[in-house]
Amino acid sequence: MPNQVNEFYKALTERAAQTLAARGDAGKIVIQVGSATCENAAGAVDVMDEFQKHIQSSGREDIVIHRTGCTGRCSKEPIVGVSVPGKMPVKYERVNRDVVHKIFTNHVQKGMPLAEQILDGSIDPDQQIEFIFCEGKRCSVDAKINFREVFQRKLREAGVPEERVRITSASCFGACQGKCSGHAHVLVRPFRALYRVTSESDLEELIQKQVLKGEEVTALKVTDKPIYQEFFDLYGDVSFFNRQSRVAMRNSGILDPESLDEYIKFGGFKALATSLSKGDPDWVINEMLKARLRGRGGGGFLTGKKWQIASQQAEKTRYLICNGDEGDPGAFMDRGMLESDPFGVMEGMMIAAYAIQACKGFYYIRAEYPLAIKRIQNAIDKCREAGILGENVMGSGWSFDLEIRLGAGAFVCGEETALIRSIEGERGQPKVRPPYPAVRGLWGKPTCINNVETLANIPAIINFGGDWFASIGTEESGGTKVFALAGKVKHTGLVEVPLGTTLRKVVFDIGGGVQDDLDLKAIQTGGPAGGFIPAKWADMEVDYGPLSKAGSIMGSGGMIVLSEEDCMVDISKFYLAFTQEESCGKCTPCREGTTRMLEILQKITSGKGEMGDLDKLERLAKLCQQTSLCGLGRAAPNPVLSSLKHFREEYLEHIVDKRCKAKKCVALIKYQINAETCIGCTVCARNCPVECINGTRKEAHVIDQDRCVKCGQCFEVCRFDAVERV
Repeated sequence: MPNQVNEFYKALTERAAQTLAARGDAGKIVIQVGSATCENAAGAVDVMDEFQKHIQSSGREDIVIHRTGCTGRCSKEPIVGVSVPGKMPVKYERVNRDVVHKIFTNHVQKGMPLAEQILDGSIDPDQQIEFIFCEGKRCSVDAKINFREVFQRKLREAGVPEERVRITSASCFGACQGKCSGHAHVLVRPFRALYRVTSESDLEELIQKQVLKGEEVTALKVTDKPIYQEFFDLYGDVSFFNRQSRVAMRNSGILDPESLDEYIKFGGFKALATSLSKGDPDWVINEMLKARLRGRGGGGFLTGKKWQIASQQAEKTRYLICNGDEGDPGAFMDRGMLESDPFGVMEGMMIAAYAIQACKGFYYIRAEYPLAIKRIQNAIDKCREAGILGENVMGSGWSFDLEIRLGAGAFVCGEETALIRSIEGERGQPKVRPPYPAVRGLWGKPTCINNVETLANIPAIINFGGDWFASIGTEESGGTKVFALAGKVKHTGLVEVPLGTTLRKVVFDIGGGVQDDLDLKAIQTGGPAGGFIPAKWADMEVDYGPLSKAGSIMGSGGMIVLSEEDCMVDISKFYLAFTQEESCGKCTPCREGTTRMLEILQKITSGKGEMGDLDKLERLAKLCQQTSLCGLGRAAPNPVLSSLKHFREEYLEHIVDKRCKAKKCVALIKYQINAETCIGCTVCARNCPVECINGTRKEAHVIDQDRCVKCGQCFEVCRFDAVERV
């Protein structure tokens, strides 16, 4: 019923346009306040209230305030955007009530941006033109010349002051539609123009018209907007963002996550309408196969292949599950997308359901994510009311409904078969496979399980084509991947880059490098079941194959940066303690293997390790890896095996020298007082909780090593650096 679907979508977009027009935002100053769990915890609700008070007291009717989802720029919340008509938007970081007053007084009312509060110290958009060069593989490798270097040279030859033009790079614009054949793409801000250049003369024309005269070069403009140009328009001057390529997170930080009309305004549910109007579920599956979209939950199985298997089953009652059970320490990708783009995840879920002809779908979300649950339920209710969900979806004759099921926080329920058992009301424990869920899953029916990020990519694939999505990634895997960048890195947060991007670019170009400019030691990917990648391999491409060969996994997308101050033995123990605690206990290799490995690591970090322990540890890890029932148990030894492979000298240091160079293993730390530096002020003795420091006033003190509990209090309070930690 293509005509009915198209008419329904046309009416839907018209209603949304009318609703937004009635809101009357056109030509007004727009203030956007981030709203997600992390933003609210940092005080975003108070910030929004304060702005509303200022707007009311000013009496101005040309100022509006809107809520957006989280941008993923952690440790900088709350983030506030101010968009003045005719000028580039400005984003502010760490806004509180006092900063609200300054922003409103100076920027909103006087038009003077608050420079000291601009996100990551980004540029004043009134002072510079920014040229963002695409450095995707097809632009940077297929091009005959280095367009960026040539452009810089020609700017100097033209006498353009360096402060007038800023030149940066982005991972990929997704504007190639296949091979570039010697082209390069450049996004220019604040003009919001995307150009395709093919020669040095094109660059000269850009300088003469765009730079010197402020005129657009019509002949070079790309008419099709990249999917994430809106994001570049808002955040392109922030290095954390302008090197990303946002597909799954394309709406995060831009749309009101609770507004169906705003989602439709930005092309929402167009992909669903396209899929339904085709009247052919196999067409949707073929687009997924072209896209080479692999499951973003950790397994990396081809999404289109999984759908194809489910669609070919004789059983016609089929189910779809969105896996939002995010249990990895430090990972919050699913939460970010569920909270910031609930309609986008839902649209992807409905397209997936149509492809396999499912009758019902379930969101499986951690109960610890109340805001995500609230916004998904809001999206379900609004879509049912609009006729997008339920009986006769969009007039297509196909019916599908959704409901939410809550997880109780068991890490093992992130595994497909354990998740299914949990929804069925059973204890969350894995089952032996085959049969796989796509053949026999929920209540014995064919069931497809896709994680949040996988589903968030689907509308973009349908709108722009499977070939387009595949062109962004690698030959093995199409598209982008979202990572939760954390640990010893300057800029933490959610990062989305094309698969094939190197670890170095993620950590240094986007993350800003290691905290305190220390040396990079390792990068841990894949959460507690991932492995450690040493700094010497930082130029390795991020993809399923290379990570697996390095002894790690892609996982759901955790990426922890470790510096020279981290102890690999201690961190391995931390991750193994987590997996041992979260083991469901069903299979002996995982239940007993992780327990025994943890005991050996505790023995080594307490200074009681023996050389034979390393062989035992390695044998146990390999046994657990080869014989555990589920993927979580088989991956649990990865931190141990990878640290033994790449950082064996640290294990030897702990066992032979009884020393932890990083000073993280408390039992191997020794505190002593330097007699030449100590002035006998007695501060250390007065603060020692076990009174093990001896000495009289104005004389050097001594620590009784037999009684010392190694709490480090003396080290913290000494003002003369006389207490040494060795």
